[in-house]
Amino acid sequence: MDEKERAKKILKILNKIYPTTPIPLDHTNNFTLLMSVLLSAQCTDLNVNNVTKSIYPKYNKPEHFVKLGRKKIEKLIKSIGLFRIKAKSVYFMSKQLLEKHGGKVPNSFEELEKLPGVGHKTASVVMSQGFGVPAFAVDTHIHRLAQRWGLTNGKNVIQTEKDLKRIFSEKTWSKLHLQIIYYGREFCKARECYGLTCKICTTCYPNRKNPIKIKKA
Repeated sequence: MDEKERAKKILKILNKIYPTTPIPLDHTNNFTLLMSVLLSAQCTDLNVNNVTKSIYPKYNKPEHFVKLGRKKIEKLIKSIGLFRIKAKSVYFMSKQLLEKHGGKVPNSFEELEKLPGVGHKTASVVMSQGFGVPAFAVDTHIHRLAQRWGLTNGKNVIQTEKDLKRIFSEKTWSKLHLQIIYYGREFCKARECYGLTCKICTTCYPNRKNPIKIKKA
């Protein structure tokens, strides 16, 4: 089975299980989406949602967080991993949005990636979910699954993103990114499937006997 054939089968399975893909991070506008994605690094979406549900009704604009200052932001997000680093990013990101963008979230990869604490993956999520621009946000989970499913042999997320964009048509990217994340959490878990038991792994590799070794991102 070649790469294209595998991709077709994977899409079919994912579309059947996840015909709709709700955005996992709760937000009220593009700024709170950006902030939630930033907070979600090395942290579960559930944890981020639990923390932000009491923040966003009151604080949901860059000026709110500049006014709060770093110490108060730290207190608000204390139960999130790396909270000090993230509070610093939220503060300086908010400041830059006010100073350079009139308090609005920019709608280009280039401008988003210039913001403090915002990398390519965060920018991809915001472009895709906030502005509806096709993007394929690849994190370590998608990197792992793409290798298990024989869609990349990339040594890093940059290579994996290139491979996935080449294999799948642009119109599928934004939805597919979420479908893969949901599927990985439910069926192809890091320490359970190992490329041997879930429907996608067994469909793509019916004769695979040994656990697949992953090149870490």
